[in-house]
Amino acid sequence: MTTGGVNQTPGTKTYGLMALVKGTSPAVKQKPDNAVMSWPRLLILEAVATLITILFLLILSAVADAPLKEIANPDVTEDPAKAAWYFVGLQELLLHMDPLLAGVVIPGALILLLLVIPYIDRSRQGKGVWFASRKGKKIALFSAIYTVVWLLALVFFDEFVRVKALIPDTPIVSGWILPVGVILGLMVLLYIVTHRMRATFREALVGFFTAFVVTYFVLTIIGTFFRGYGMELIWPWNLPPGALPI
Repeated sequence: MTTGGVNQTPGTKTYGLMALVKGTSPAVKQKPDNAVMSWPRLLILEAVATLITILFLLILSAVADAPLKEIANPDVTEDPAKAAWYFVGLQELLLHMDPLLAGVVIPGALILLLLVIPYIDRSRQGKGVWFASRKGKKIALFSAIYTVVWLLALVFFDEFVRVKALIPDTPIVSGWILPVGVILGLMVLLYIVTHRMRATFREALVGFFTAFVVTYFVLTIIGTFFRGYGMELIWPWNLPPGALPI
């Protein structure tokens, strides 16, 4: 038999072995009986889920109006003026440090770090496993609690204790040196804790990535539900009309 469909005997297979390469695969030691075809099982489920989602959106659009506000007045500044919900976390960050640091440097550094993860983590251990390992789950849980506690403490400290009253009120100190020092210090502390937990490099990355995701969600929740007039902290039930950006 030859490959490529040339000089084939009717009823015979039209494929053959092309090459052998070194390496491992998730399919190693897996029997064919353990696998299922993507068609029709997966694609039918995806199609049904898509149709249900479209139906839900059609019904929602028919029974509820979009939460639009009045026509914008360029002579009146909205208070509180909040960004769209997906940028509220970034807006919350702008309240605590220099705008260049919060809006450009930190997001740019985070994007760069996310891009280089595949190049610095080349290990195949734990590949395709959620949180890399059982220990990785514990590290992720610890990192989430660690991040929430520190974020809330820092937000409340900056809001009520007023850091500028305790340090020199200069843009370079309050806007750059102090925020960068706190961020780097908390990152080093998290690394020390994960190192004491004998975490692998990938498990440590799981901890840092968890901290990044939790930071985004916590800052978004604070900026959305706990910022009122003048972007001051307030309870959600005391928010002024139109304060929610969603």
